[in-house]
Amino acid sequence: MLYYLFEYLEKHYSLAGAGLFQYITFRSAMAFIVSLLFSTIYGKRIIKFLQRKQVGESVRDLGLTGQIEKAGTPTMGGIIIILATLIPVILLAKLDNIYIIILIVTTLWMGTIGFVDDYIKIFRKNKDGLKGRFKILGQVTLGVFVGAMFYFNPQVTIKQKLPVKYQYVAESGTPILFGKAEKSTKTTIPFFKNNELDYAKALTVFGDGLKDYAWLIFIPIVIFIITAVSNGANLTDGIDGLAAGSSAIIVLTLGIFAWVSGNIIFANYLDVMYIPNSGEMTVFISAFVGSLIGFLWYNTYPAQIFMGDTGSLTIGAVIAVLAIAVRKELLIPILAGVFLVENLSVILQVSFFKYTKKKYGVGKRIFKMSPLHHHFQKSGYHESKIVTRFWIIGILLAVFTIVTLKLR
Repeated sequence: MLYYLFEYLEKHYSLAGAGLFQYITFRSAMAFIVSLLFSTIYGKRIIKFLQRKQVGESVRDLGLTGQIEKAGTPTMGGIIIILATLIPVILLAKLDNIYIIILIVTTLWMGTIGFVDDYIKIFRKNKDGLKGRFKILGQVTLGVFVGAMFYFNPQVTIKQKLPVKYQYVAESGTPILFGKAEKSTKTTIPFFKNNELDYAKALTVFGDGLKDYAWLIFIPIVIFIITAVSNGANLTDGIDGLAAGSSAIIVLTLGIFAWVSGNIIFANYLDVMYIPNSGEMTVFISAFVGSLIGFLWYNTYPAQIFMGDTGSLTIGAVIAVLAIAVRKELLIPILAGVFLVENLSVILQVSFFKYTKKKYGVGKRIFKMSPLHHHFQKSGYHESKIVTRFWIIGILLAVFTIVTLKLR
């Protein structure tokens, strides 16, 4: 909203300083500041409101140190993250940008599903919350929407870098380094020479005329990624500060990708895929990171509030959509390695238990408890130490993810 206001003021009244709002870097910085201030200042008021409404966490005794003391701690803290993200985005971002529209819809959709899940747990006293099939249905529906928008919307394009012999300088003096904007199902793949993979080519094994049906592959992939990452974030949200801190590291890394991919100069210099209009996502990402850091002010040990499914499902879905938008979804297993390990620990634990019970009559376990962070708690580590070490691993994975772009 403010972007359009100051654009009008600069155009018609030449207002000094109004031109600053044309710069993504300025609006991103402002979005981060507004988001951080909102989440820290108004976060406390929201916590008190949730306490008055008795929106407290019900804790099952799993034998973990300090677990019972957390009973009654306000949950649904994802409301803070959602509000602290959307308010600066609505104020500072270009609301007609297709990527911003998709991210806002993702935030509201998954936030609503998570809110309903938390509401059922707290007010209906049903510990299972929203039935699993409805959660999956919500994630699949979002995946279909996001996949269809990315595949069919004409504003979602890339520009291929021209071979050196075809590059030239236009009459205006502007170097022409990239071709025209075009629809494409290409994405970034690490460790390969050309660093790109085209989903449409997967159908060429059945005939060259099937490229127009690449959505049959692309949309299911989007559904799988959104479902997997949102569930991974949900599983990671088990101890104070783990999900919010790990997510902030992941989102910040995706912010670097978004800014570089949307800037023609840096896309050319770093030889990465140039995605027109994707730089605007930096405003959303800055607000999102600010909200996560502000939320950590109250969520670090000992937590004054938990994000609940309202926050964790939303965070995972947003991360998935950002990765797909900047065409780095194949880097998720590395970048979101913490989520992946948490997911795998649960899958391995359950599968091994069922297998040994069927074969030997007695179920055995690989870990003392899953997800993995609970295994370390059972091993005697304090949750603050577990969280800090997971953050360090997350930072190392983020750095390695960036480096993979040049490992070809």
